[in-house]
Amino acid sequence: MSNSSVDPKTHLNKFLSSNPEIERLELLLPDMNGVFRGKSLPVSSSDKLVSDGIHLPLSFYMGDIWGHDVDAAGLALEVGDPDGIARPVIESLAKVPWAKHPTAQIMMSVYNHDGSPVAYDPRAQLQSAVNRLAKMGLKAVVAAELEFYLIQARTKPTDRPLPPESACVANLYDVQLMAEHEDLLRDIRLACEQQAVPIDLIIAEYGRGQYEINLNHVDDPLLAADHAVLLKRIVRGCARKHGLDATFLAKPLGNEVGSGMHVHASVLDDQGNNIFSAEDGIGPKLQQATAGLLDSMLDCQAIFTPHLNSYRRILNDHFPARAITWGMDNRAVSVRIPASKGKAARLEHRISGADVNPYLVIAAILGGLANGLKQEMSPPAIQKIGDAMPSARLSSDWMGTIERFGQSETVRGMFGVDYQKAYTAVRLSEAQELNNRVTDVEHEIYLNQL
Repeated sequence: MSNSSVDPKTHLNKFLSSNPEIERLELLLPDMNGVFRGKSLPVSSSDKLVSDGIHLPLSFYMGDIWGHDVDAAGLALEVGDPDGIARPVIESLAKVPWAKHPTAQIMMSVYNHDGSPVAYDPRAQLQSAVNRLAKMGLKAVVAAELEFYLIQARTKPTDRPLPPESACVANLYDVQLMAEHEDLLRDIRLACEQQAVPIDLIIAEYGRGQYEINLNHVDDPLLAADHAVLLKRIVRGCARKHGLDATFLAKPLGNEVGSGMHVHASVLDDQGNNIFSAEDGIGPKLQQATAGLLDSMLDCQAIFTPHLNSYRRILNDHFPARAITWGMDNRAVSVRIPASKGKAARLEHRISGADVNPYLVIAAILGGLANGLKQEMSPPAIQKIGDAMPSARLSSDWMGTIERFGQSETVRGMFGVDYQKAYTAVRLSEAQELNNRVTDVEHEIYLNQL
């Protein structure tokens, strides 16, 4: 949902005239964690949304997972906690079908007072990555696949998650289970249609109560990321309507597989040709892009595995790729080359959990493949099925991963020094807070024994 020639005021007035029952607008801004923050605006005040915008403190972008300011990020009171101006992404205006009262939603982006994008906005970070590709005469085509769990509704945050009662066994491609959730899955499809989120396949995944939804490819990476964050919101909203919860936590159930976000990407030249296409085998541009992704993978891992729980998925699951390698139609590798040719030639980035910020993940992917193309990198030997995995692996050290992100020249080139500093500070704050907490399981096991 990039900036367009659509007149915001005309579009808003037409929408409200066609939907006179709407009482309020939810203004949605994704923060560093991919969590929507924002405001609720009565329809009577909607004119100022498109004329003046809405003032918001920039520090909300640098809040931790609990929503607290992180002073070390450098955006809070030590610099006066300044405001930016949030303006609507007008094409995103849509009804919220699961809301109790007539409600519409609209995504926002934040700008400085001089009209320039705020670099702390994840949407602006992804747009910068798109712009860097454009300077090379290239455009990316992107789609995400998201896995999630339906779980029984919880009454308090400390309740343990439980699969739906009907999900008693692993349910990969289980059509009977999908039939039992038919009404919920239908509402997800209808909500996606209303909000212009182009989903394709819905499948029952391996874990009990786990599903996967595939999004269609689009030639606007910013729009692809919008689709991903809106899909998460749709799934959660529809699940609540049907008396369930939904979670995109990377590893919500210890004895079940984790949930990932796989990203498919190809690259077009200024004539609209897929530069990854080759008459035979894997073309040189696809190899270069893959090499760039592998080269930057450890530097950017704090984006792909952002939270403590992210590491439970990559360390304890059979399915997520851990080796930093690539292969043809091989799901055991980090970058998979699907068996597709011509216009469909693409790569699949497989290491991210479903708990990531899609804007930052896609920005890191575009940055990595752009580096590979620009520097004409060569990838390591292709990983063939049955070969022993190489020793180069994703890190299992959460704190070390964050520190590496904060020191990386590659990251600095992708995200800029200010965002690199702020992201590192917020992640370190989260890690330090969780490291200071003594868990219930430690009390259960150790308290009376030691």
